[in-house]
Amino acid sequence: MAKKNVFIIGLDAFNREKLERLPQARECAFHAALDISDIRNVDQYDIQLLIDKATRTMEAFAGPVDAVASYYDFPGTVLVPILAARFGVPGPTLEAVLKCEHKYWSRLEQRKVIPEHIPQFRAFDPFDDEAYGHIGLLPPFWIKPIKSFRSFLAFHINDERQFRAVMPLCREKVGFMGEPFRYLMERFGAPPEIAGMPESFVAETPIGGWQCTLEGYSYDGRVHVYGVVDSVREQDSSSFARYEYPSSLPLEIQHRMMDVVRSAIQQIGLDNAPFNAEFFYDQTSDQVWLLEINPRVSQAHTDIFEKLHGLSHLSVMVDLALGRKPKPMERKGPFNVAGHFMLRTVESGRVLRVPSQAAIDRLRQRQPGTVVKIPVQPGQHLRELQGQDMYSFEIANVFIGGRDQAEMLDRYDEALAVLQFDIEKDADPVIT
Repeated sequence: MAKKNVFIIGLDAFNREKLERLPQARECAFHAALDISDIRNVDQYDIQLLIDKATRTMEAFAGPVDAVASYYDFPGTVLVPILAARFGVPGPTLEAVLKCEHKYWSRLEQRKVIPEHIPQFRAFDPFDDEAYGHIGLLPPFWIKPIKSFRSFLAFHINDERQFRAVMPLCREKVGFMGEPFRYLMERFGAPPEIAGMPESFVAETPIGGWQCTLEGYSYDGRVHVYGVVDSVREQDSSSFARYEYPSSLPLEIQHRMMDVVRSAIQQIGLDNAPFNAEFFYDQTSDQVWLLEINPRVSQAHTDIFEKLHGLSHLSVMVDLALGRKPKPMERKGPFNVAGHFMLRTVESGRVLRVPSQAAIDRLRQRQPGTVVKIPVQPGQHLRELQGQDMYSFEIANVFIGGRDQAEMLDRYDEALAVLQFDIEKDADPVIT
């Protein structure tokens, strides 16, 4: 029987291995509609060029196109509905995906159904010299671009002086994703009041507490959540230290979050698609807050799902892309708890040495199942890295499983002793 051809936007070696280990690999062949190098660590995003390149690749393929999917944020997520419509395969609507991706538009939709679970928010134009006064929110508050990923250009603002200090950087960098996103909105028919709005940033009152991410999907109008992952931050920092699965939150709180995201997803109209939704639980006020909805599986969670379930949740993505309801994620993996640890440095500089492959191999022999990814190279300057938050640089990703949390954390301590970097630090810090 001929295999079904599934085209992936942003196919990379790490996740190709996950895809090839899925049960669906017996019936599917996975191909790159676009390679990871087409959508990451690029100087600019030319949306029409990416659409044309992916279309040519898929049209030139000798066999049928059966599905298209992506586990990466912009532009992967927005290209999925465009290409799905072009080739007549299952997928969400572009409008629903844009409503998730556009941080202001998404808040407007959320406010219609879950107003008590979102912060106050205002859109503003960073090129407006009087923007601070026009926002009308008392500090502290967060500012972030209407379109970004991984906290790029997100700043915690305590006063007007700090706001004005970061505006030059915001003005310089906002076009990197903002301009191609605006092109997409105008080209594919978003409402004029959204597509044409001059405001490219949004300010939001602070929400906080225990942070977690719900992994789920919407199929045939019904919303399902199959996993909750804790997002653990560095002490006294907004940067993530690790993702830990399963969540330690009480089930009652998890179910409250599921009710909230179900209402938001149905209001937005996202269907026949996976999603991950980021939440806070404020224990002091017993309040559940929705941070954002991403219309994709989180590729940062693929390995930790595999460690507990025996397969990654890319299984959910593939089933949906083929137009069928995903099978339940059973607990058939070798570990009870798993973590994706992000080794960071807060000071910029040039990388002189990274851990050797021999050292990583020795670690894996002592810790079966541990996976190490090193996203930096000797000679590279940390400021050249894309997709970083504004307060640190991510220099290693370590995926570890354990019988329990204590064993997992002990294994990470052991890994830190092995993963040695030499970085020639700059005189100036990342953020002053």
